Amino acid sequence: MAKYLLLKHYRGAPAPVNDVPMDQWTPEEVSDHIRYMNDFADRLKETGEFVDGQALAPEGSFVRYDGEGRPPVTDGPFAETKDLIAGWMIIDVDSHERAVELAGELSAAPGAGGKPIHEWLELRPFLGEAPTITE
Repeated sequence: MAKYLLLKHYRGAPAPVNDVPMDQWTPEEVSDHIRYMNDFADRLKETGEFVDGQALAPEGSFVRYDGEGRPPVTDGPFAETKDLIAGWMIIDVDSHERAVELAGELSAAPGAGGKPIHEWLELRPFLGEAPTITE
């Protein structure tokens, strides 16, 4: 089994086919989208392929260490739009092909007008082994 991270982006990924921002959806369209996501996760729980997932709020900031005894530096209160992640899901599947299949299915979540979004999802494998340095 291999773990993969599926990332949903607010912005920064290529535009989906049904490119209507969620804040312009009706309450029913938002509910239908969330129900699709929950049903998808429930199905993967039944097959043992679901590990975890969360939706994230659009606000946030980057923080970095700025030296001993100095407060952390932030660029907030908002991250650059290219870096905003809407949510994530971790799956544990038998193959890369299965991960791609599930990402494609998740991409079909309904959006405006009840039509599939066809959104781009970022699919990232977990690092299997820590890299080693050889001389």
